Amino acid sequence: MFLPSLIGQGTPEQQEEWVERAFNNSILGTYAQTELGHGTFIRGLETTCTYDPENEEFILNSPTLTSYKWWPGGLGHSCNYAIVLAQLYTQGIHRGIHPFIVQLRDSETWMPMPGIKIGEIGSKMGMNSVNNGYLAFNNVRLPRMQMLMKNAKVHKDGTYEKSPNEKLTYGTMILVRVLIVKSLVTSFLMQSATIAVRYSAIRRQSELKSGEREPQILDYQTQQYKLFPVIASSLVYVCAAKWLWDKYSAVTAQLKKVDLDQLPELHAMACCLKAVGTTDASISVTSCRLACGGHGYMNCSNFPNIYSLTTATETYEGENTVLLLQTARFLIKSYETIQKGNNVSTLEMMSYLEKYNSLKQSPWTTTLDCMTNAFFQVAGSKIDDCYFTIKRLIDSGMAQEDAWNQTSIKLTQASEAHCRAFVISTYVKTLKTNQFSPELMDVLTQLGELICAQWILCRLGDFLQHSNLKPINVHSIQCLLEDCLERIRPNAVGLVDSFDIPDEILDSALGAYDGNVYERLLAEANKSPLNKEPVNRSFELYIKPFLKSNM
Repeated sequence: MFLPSLIGQGTPEQQEEWVERAFNNSILGTYAQTELGHGTFIRGLETTCTYDPENEEFILNSPTLTSYKWWPGGLGHSCNYAIVLAQLYTQGIHRGIHPFIVQLRDSETWMPMPGIKIGEIGSKMGMNSVNNGYLAFNNVRLPRMQMLMKNAKVHKDGTYEKSPNEKLTYGTMILVRVLIVKSLVTSFLMQSATIAVRYSAIRRQSELKSGEREPQILDYQTQQYKLFPVIASSLVYVCAAKWLWDKYSAVTAQLKKVDLDQLPELHAMACCLKAVGTTDASISVTSCRLACGGHGYMNCSNFPNIYSLTTATETYEGENTVLLLQTARFLIKSYETIQKGNNVSTLEMMSYLEKYNSLKQSPWTTTLDCMTNAFFQVAGSKIDDCYFTIKRLIDSGMAQEDAWNQTSIKLTQASEAHCRAFVISTYVKTLKTNQFSPELMDVLTQLGELICAQWILCRLGDFLQHSNLKPINVHSIQCLLEDCLERIRPNAVGLVDSFDIPDEILDSALGAYDGNVYERLLAEANKSPLNKEPVNRSFELYIKPFLKSNM
């Protein structure tokens, strides 16, 4: 986020001074926002930056233990600059959160600059090669022009010039969430599916029929149920990520013209896609690991590493529950617009709120179109329920904030439903608007039907309550799911091979392209330091004396 922040929040003059140095690695920067006591709630950050007009400098301080910056990547040892978010004070008035560029270490000695306390936060569940750090300030002085002033300015005399629209500062955070979906969620899903499917094509286990050769475990329906939805998820999230990236690019161009109409929808979709996508990816990685049995537990499978990287995305750049609630605010506001008789046709992903109820009269079929409509019916109904629940609580005398909190479980569920409806509809639209060979279209349709069927069956109560699905139709969905598994089976290995992930990236003894699973497992085992000598020294030190002790 260091470079995007310089570009997105620095003036042309500031970009000229800093961006090229960052691009050329003349300086190494990080982004210091999260604190020991505050993360997602940015307005609660405690680091202060007070302007001194006499010296034309800012004074940066960490007034409390909980104001220590905590988590920035590379901060512990690698970086010598940071963009620091702090509470700005000028002329004795609190101006809110603003970004400042701060030198942390001397460029020659790498020692911390005066007034700066810096260190590494310690061992984590994963990503231990990233030296995440902590950072505190004691009267650190900054030149006035080291406040990034594209969206707000402090003049020499301390006069504060507010941004014409505070929403312009959202861009950097939205970009990172977009990139998480585009680059990480899809990558982790594809890597996990590739490893597990390839392994399952090699591994043979048990007997389906007495006297016959043990079958590939990929032939077991239960194994297919664990893995094939992960292949499907990979593709539907690729399509969703492309929409999100295109939307971000379009909105960024509009922001240059100070056109903010599409920004709230982009923010809402980035929030829910990051939340739902990273959660799905974590669950899918675990499913793939479990599908590989004990071998999946080994580090050389690369599942432990992939999982630690994936589950981290559920927390950083916005805790997922909080992000779903941010999406919910947009959904409720959009629904309120409709209730007041206005339309939301300018919002690409909200127009269904005007017609979802009419779809409930349609007969059920297990087609992609019908199932897509069912997802929108569930999302619209849940948003409707949240809106009127909050309204009823407020009408009964409850404060709006309390009414929101009392409805927050339903609100997160509504946001998730909205996100899944979007993901499915985007995939279906991709199939309709692109040219594929008939054979490829068949396979892509099967994957779409599979993920629809799985998501519906996992949330069956919602669909029975809120869509045109009737109890008598449930059997058809189960049959569709089982049929999709059978039809996808011949193409499963080809599908993961099409992801074209090099062995060097997979880094897995189980998922290499050559299929030499057992040879690679033994080779990895022989790399263990405990195998360097036939008798480990612990035998003479501990085991032998214990055996001789007659205890």
